[in-house]
Amino acid sequence: MMQTRLILEVALRAKDSIIVAASWQDVEPILERNKMLRSMPQPPRRRGDWGRHIATIPNVILVRWLNEEHARGRTDLALFSKEFDEVVKRKLNDPDWAYLRTD
Repeated sequence: MMQTRLILEVALRAKDSIIVAASWQDVEPILERNKMLRSMPQPPRRRGDWGRHIATIPNVILVRWLNEEHARGRTDLALFSKEFDEVVKRKLNDPDWAYLRTD
């Protein structure tokens, strides 16, 4: 389960105050399951394997990736859009994120 809390950082002038959204998620069970699934034999890939399970990504990581893309100026990018799917594909092919994969 992901938890989010809003924090009001009050400034001297009300218009200078900001609201910060902080998200937290216990990702250990997800990562342990990914590890277990990686250790199991996978059926051979076939052409048209559209439903193959390749990764389980914790929500906080998806939000992190979205925020990183927004910081790069891609503010039109939406979570779970085709464009965001390309970001996820690129990240999952990066060795730094290999622990999210199940294949």
